[in-house]
Parts: sequence; C-alpha cells; structure tokens
Amino acid sequence: MNHQEWAKSLHHSARTQTPRAQFSTTEHYSLEDAYAIQHALIAERVAEGHKVVGVKMGFTSVAKMKQMGVDDMIIGQLTSDMQISTEQPLQRSHCIHPRAEPEIAFRLSQDVESALSVDEVVNYVDGVAAAVEVIDSRYENFKFSLEDVVADNCSSCGYAMGPWCEVPLGLNGLDMVQFFDGDIITEGNSDAILDNPFEALAAATRLAQQYGIALKKGMIVFAGASTAAHFIEGHSKVVVKVDGLGEASFAVV
Repeated sequence: MNHQEWAKSLHHSARTQTPRAQFSTTEHYSLEDAYAIQHALIAERVAEGHKVVGVKMGFTSVAKMKQMGVDDMIIGQLTSDMQISTEQPLQRSHCIHPRAEPEIAFRLSQDVESALSVDEVVNYVDGVAAAVEVIDSRYENFKFSLEDVVADNCSSCGYAMGPWCEVPLGLNGLDMVQFFDGDIITEGNSDAILDNPFEALAAATRLAQQYGIALKKGMIVFAGASTAAHFIEGHSKVVVKVDGLGEASFAVV
C-alpha cells in the first residue's frame, strides 16, 4: 500500500469534483493505515499553502456509531482553505455532493500535550461558538467504510463559525436549528453530541494523541453534528442558530 498514492487520488477527486470508488471494495486496510492516508492527504493541502487550523469529530452520536457498526468516534483535520462565510461563500461547483450540519466549535487556549478528561478540557478552551460544517465525501454515492471515511479526512469540506462566546459552565440542552434560505431544515439539541459536547472535546484530545495530530493554542475543535446532514442543492444561505451561542452562517454560490 502506498499511502501517498491513495492520498493523491482522494485529493484529485476533491479538486476535480470527481467521485471515486471506495478503496474498501477492493482493498483491505486497517484504521491505522487510514489515518496515515489522512495525514498524507492533509500534506497535499499544506503543500498548496494551506495551514491546519483545527480538527473535527465524527460519529459523536450513539445512533451514528451503531449505524456504522463502530464503538468509537473518528477525527479529521480542518485547513484554512475550508473556512467559509457569507462574504467567503461555498463554491457549489467545487463540491461533489455537499451536506451541511449544525455543530458547536471550541477554541483552544493552550497547547494540548496529552489526552484530557471531560473535567480538564474546560481549562483548555477560551471560546465556544455556534458552527456549521459542510461535509462532502469523495466517494461515489456518499457511501464508505469506516477506514474509507477516515482516509478521506472524515469527509471534511468547509466550515463556518459565529462569534466566539465565553465558555459556559455547561452546554447541555441547547436547541440547535439549521435554516436554508430562511426555512427550517433540521432541528436538534446539543445533547445529541455525546450527551455533552465537552465529552466530544475530551475525545478529540484522546484521538489526536493516538493518531499524531497536533492540537495547538488557537486551533478550533468541531464537536460533531447534532442532526443529520442536509444536502446542499444549489444557491442558498445556510444559517445555524444555537441557544445562548448565537448563529453561524455562510452563502452558497
């Protein structure tokens, strides 16, 4: 197996909007191999001049883990070119089959050198924000195995954040609503994120340590989706509102 070749294939799919077949349909490979491919994939973006600015969590709902037949979360990496907003819109033509999902984002106040407990992570963040992530699998029909999605950087495509807020004592029971052009598309609750988004942040520190991903001061951590992702068909404005945290939005052109 050549991790670099597989990564280049995924990078080419993303840059040319050309979906490819799952690797797992013809190859057997481990989760460790998948993360090695992810690192090589991120290296392709870094070589283009983009910086790693944070991480995102996946499978942070019990239902999703059961659906995928796994018992742990996954982690992907966010790069500077993925940031979108109303002024810096998502280019729909640069995507294959993008979907948006409501999230909560954290900002790290210091470097993370080891896996942290849920009680410890509160001391490592200085901001929390409403957020929305765009996922866009590079595989045909948005279908993949666990190893496939990890290799594809957990389908990462774009992200938007609202203003940073002070870190609250708790993040439970927050209603999270996603709008497309003013219409409610999905409604959820922050409890859907591992029953406590701080648990997702703690899991991010563990997985980052396990798979060699640096978590530095100022980086962002997306805790995972509170609802199913919704397909972005065409031109629109996407807004996510989170109780107590305000809203995040971006335009699609």
